[in-house]
Formats: sequence, structure tokens, C-alpha cells
Amino acid sequence: MSGIAIHKVTTAHPGDVSALKALPESTKPEDLLAVIGKTEGNGCVNDFTRMLSSTVWDPHLEASGGISVFSGGTEGVLSPHVSLVVKEDDYLNDDGSKMYNEGLVAKVGGTRDFEPWEMGTAIQAKVTADTIKKLIAEMEVEADDVHMVLVKCPLLTTAKVVASAKECVTTDTYKSMGYSRLATAVGIALALGEVTEDGIDDALDSYGQRGWSSRASCSSGAELENCHIVVLASSKKASNPYRAVHGYMADAIDLKVLLDLTSKIPHGAERVQIFVKAEPSTDGVVRGKRHTMMTDSDIQGTRHARAAVGGLVAGVWGETDVYVSGGAEGQGPMGGGSVCVVYKV
Repeated sequence: MSGIAIHKVTTAHPGDVSALKALPESTKPEDLLAVIGKTEGNGCVNDFTRMLSSTVWDPHLEASGGISVFSGGTEGVLSPHVSLVVKEDDYLNDDGSKMYNEGLVAKVGGTRDFEPWEMGTAIQAKVTADTIKKLIAEMEVEADDVHMVLVKCPLLTTAKVVASAKECVTTDTYKSMGYSRLATAVGIALALGEVTEDGIDDALDSYGQRGWSSRASCSSGAELENCHIVVLASSKKASNPYRAVHGYMADAIDLKVLLDLTSKIPHGAERVQIFVKAEPSTDGVVRGKRHTMMTDSDIQGTRHARAAVGGLVAGVWGETDVYVSGGAEGQGPMGGGSVCVVYKV
């Protein structure tokens, strides 16, 4: 378990690591737990901005054994940025007593590499769940203390499908992104007690409509073969000013939930970051009105959803460098998505 601080910095391009200069001088290389970022690619299979960003950041994470999670796609008003999750000592009073009686803690880790035929299946869900359960146990917190499990998961490429020794869940590389996100989200739900092991297949078969997690944030990419995992939780054993609240949007225009969650930030507290998942509803409607996000042959539905929800979130948050990630399969109700708000008292 590590008490943490989160430092958010906008980036000039996908290879920009100048955010390191924004860290306190006391920060050591082994303190950098995770780099969570948004890059200006298309967020699809061939988004190589994610790969570039992970390539330049990963060497800075070697000392700590930390991980990178980059989500592509900054459509609309969204700004490319990174959020650096850094270990931080407890805040203490002059007499050595704790300054705060709680704080945010984080743990990072990764699953084993997945074979192509395992991606998007119950195997991926169970392996992911086992890893998350281990991380939660090491954090010395309970599942109910967890605000968000943020994961970067793999996808299928044509080369992987061709080389696979067994049949894959799909041969469509773009669809594989959704299947991988779904299986990962179901794994998170299993680890947090939101679904049972008996319910895994039903959750997968229903594409997350009969089993999902309100605290999952999953994005997929070709830059890795395993799952990179960040678990964020509250702990009474920590002493720092960072706090979080979580919930989920019922649909892409669920302004009420965003206002309700941000209203929980105390007066005078600093807004640190908001993490939101977005997706086009697969039934083709939002509150009974037809949308065309799923039928646009020029722009993928996840890109439409990021732009729409990104504008809504940025308006509420008052900043454009917010983390809005497309593709919310199993990460909230169909057409909605999970929300995690981090602030500093």
C-alpha cells in the first residue's frame, strides 16, 4: 500500500515527458507508480500515439516497477495530458501524529501475458480478477474501499489472429478492443464482488448488460500483451489530503450524476482529476431519441462518444484535460459509464 499524490500536466505531443519537471524535487524515481494519460490519436487499433507515449514513459517507471496507461482519443475539446501517480509519505503533525485520519492509496500491477484466443473470454476475466484481488489484499483495504480499477488491456491484431493456435473470439481487430475491455471489466466486477463467478458467462454473453462494474475503467491497445492495472482506494491507515468519490453515468447526457459527484467536493478543495468512461448506446437511442453514433461509417462510435461526453465533463469540471475514455463495455450500464472524481482537501 502506498499513500499517493496525483499531479496532472498537459502535454505538447505524445512523446512529451516534460511533466517530470512538475514533480516535487523530493520525488525519487522509485516513487513514480503510474502514468495515466490521454493522447491525440484515433483511439482505435492503429493508434500509435499510445505506443509512442508508453515507449518514452516506460523507462521512467523501471525503478519503481510502475506502469503506464494511455488512452487514445482527444476528440472535441479534450486536451492531451498525463496524470502522474506518485508515492507520498504520510502527512504528520509536528508531534509525529497523523495530520489526516484517512487518505488515498494506490497499488499497481499486471497480469500475465494473454494468448490471442484468451482475449475477450472468461479466461481473461478470471486472470484479471485474481490479480486485482491480490493487489487489494496487499493494499490492506476492502473491496468496498476501492473507488476505481483502471486497466490497460490488450487487443487482437491480424498477425495475432493468423498465428493463434486456437479460434479467437473475433477476427475483427476493432471489435476485439470491445471484447477485451468487456472481459477486463467483468474481471474487475468479479474482484469487487459486483458479479459472481457463476455470472461471468452471462455478463460476457450479454455484452455487459447483465453484469458490469461501476468502478471499472478499461481501455485496450496494441502496445501490450497483458493488463496493466491501477487500483485506487481510500484507507484509514493513510494520512494525506487526497479523496475520491465514484458513481456512474446512466447515459451519455447524464449531467445530474456529474453534478451530484462534484457537489461532494468540499468548498475550497482542489479538483485533481475526473475519470469517465463513455460509449454509444447499442440500442441506437439516448432517452428515446435516435442517435447516429453507431451508423457513421467515417467515424467510429467510440470517437463520437468521447467527444460528446468529453464536452459535458469538461464543462462541469471547468478544465479540458479530463480523462474521458471511449468504449464502456461492462463499465456501467449500456450507454453510460463509470465516473471517479479525485480531489484534494
